[in-house]
This record gives sequence, structure tokens and C-alpha cells, in this order.
Amino acid sequence: MLKRVRLGQVTCPSGQLVVSDGGYLSCWSGDRSPAEMDPVELGVDDPKIMREIAGSVDFDIVGPQAAEAAASFDRQQGKVLYDIPLSHIAPVSAEFAQHCRENGFDARLEVRSERVSHRERVHRCVAAEDGSFIVFGVPVVALGGLPADRSLAVVANQRDYGDLGLRWQDISVQITDEPAVRSVRLGHIGVDWARLAFADADALSSWRHHKPVDGLADVVFWGADIDVATEQLGADRLPEGVSGWENLDLEKAFERYEAVETWIGAGQDRRLRIDFRPHSHHYQVMREVRASENEAGTIEVAGATVLFAMTGWGDGWFPAFADFSQSGDLVALRMDLNPE
Repeated sequence: MLKRVRLGQVTCPSGQLVVSDGGYLSCWSGDRSPAEMDPVELGVDDPKIMREIAGSVDFDIVGPQAAEAAASFDRQQGKVLYDIPLSHIAPVSAEFAQHCRENGFDARLEVRSERVSHRERVHRCVAAEDGSFIVFGVPVVALGGLPADRSLAVVANQRDYGDLGLRWQDISVQITDEPAVRSVRLGHIGVDWARLAFADADALSSWRHHKPVDGLADVVFWGADIDVATEQLGADRLPEGVSGWENLDLEKAFERYEAVETWIGAGQDRRLRIDFRPHSHHYQVMREVRASENEAGTIEVAGATVLFAMTGWGDGWFPAFADFSQSGDLVALRMDLNPE
């Protein structure tokens, strides 16, 4: 027996919607080249990996039989290979050339002179009806043709999985109330942060993942020693069962963070976790998610309503589908979370 739950709504002024791991929106380049991304935004500090990313290229698959060669090579959707790391450029080139020789395809790889921005990748994905593409190796889904002039409900079907309890079976962006009779698989969404983001493609160009929009930040901590730490550090009890300080300017926030780190290091086996939370778009929407009974929340970004929802299953590799009515109209964009 399924229970249908409304998680919230999204708006899509551009008519093009992106579904991604919400934690990976720190990697979104918007209209910029991915080569311009600061490695810090990508969570990378290893010099070797930084060189791999900095030296990455995008390949166009060209030639009279480019489409056939791309489909059978089956590395990425469409006729572009995005984000090929520095050390993989030569091996991928050689592998593709061999693939074409063995199968008789008249096609080749060409390195693009400029990397393709993530906003442009959405446009290309939608125009070619590829369904998905990758962002620094992580697959995301994009779909066009959504209504730009009204809100779209985001709903989830909840199912009892026995020993695992109540979990989401699927989450959908609902376009119409017509029954779906046909589904087209768009691709997979790679999730490493246990959360899905549903966002207008244009709005994502204004997304601020780490940088606070108001210049403020929170510092929170939790763990087995939270009571003694709260008392000794003069912290406040906050929602979510954590302690810390809210609405600090960045300088003061860094000071408080360092004070907690010092306190942890001053004792033997002090059990405490600490989090620095700048008032970014990501922080704001995740605050809504944490406070929500259904673990979902929304935020306004560049005139669009963006929705985040926890998968309920943690991380995974979740397939996405476009559902259509008998008349051929788009009914829903659906994420299948069912592990079965």
C-alpha cells in the first residue's frame, strides 16, 4: 500500500529542469567554463587530483557515423565526452579509435578548444533529448518542455519496506494529473550526499553553495560530550539536538570554530563533531530540510523555487524517467528510489 505525500513545489521559468545530487551543486559552473572552478568548491585539496581536473578536456565525437559510434562506445550520453581527466586523455582517445576500427565506424574524437559550461550542457542535453550528462564525473538528469508559468508539485510515494520501515519508493515532479501509460528512461542520478535537488537550469547559474548570501554563518557541534562542551564553551542549545552559535559574522564564526577544535584537542578522547555552516543557498535549504517532517525544503533562487529532498535511502545510483500520457503529453519527471 502506497501513501502519496506532497513534498513541496518547484518553478521552472526556463522550461528546463535539472535533477542532481544537492551536495554536488558546489561543482556547478553555471555559464562559466568548468575549468574556471576553484578546486576548493569541488572539495579537492590533493595536488595530483587538482592537476587531473585542471588538465581535463571535453571531446566532441565527430564524423559521418558519430552518433552510431557514440552510442556503441557507451561511455556517456550523446556525442560529447565531458570531463576527461588529464591522465585519461590519451587512453580514451586510443580506445575510441580502436572501437571505431573494430566496428567500421567513420568517426573520431576532437578536443574542444573550450570546455562546455554546465548550463550549456543542459541546453545540449535537452535539445538532443539525451536525458542526462555528467558534471565532474557525476551523472545528472535534465529535461525540457516543462511549464514555465506555474508551480509544479513534487510528490513522493511512501511504502512500507518491512524491517527497513517507511521509505520513499519514488519522487516525482508532477506536470499533469493524467495517468501515465508510458515511461522513457532518461538516465541515472549519482548521489553521494543522500539528497536530491530539483532546480531550474537558469537559476542554478546564481546558486551559492558555500558563500553566505548575508555574510553570516553558524557554528554547531554535537556528540557524546555535547553537554560539557556546551557549558564550558558558553554555547547555546539549538534545534536538531545540536549546540553552538547562530548568525555570526564570518570572522567571529571562524574564531568560534577554532575554539571548538581547540577544546576537542585539549582532552583525551573527547567525542564531538563540529560543523561550519555559512548562510549560503545550500545551508538555507538544508535548514528547511532538517526541520521538515518529510525531509524536504525549498528556497527561492534567481526567481525560481528550488526543492531539496532526502532520498530516504542515503546514497545510491537512482534511475530517472519521463512519464507520458496516452495522448503523448509529459505527465511527470520521476526518480525511482526503489532498491528492488
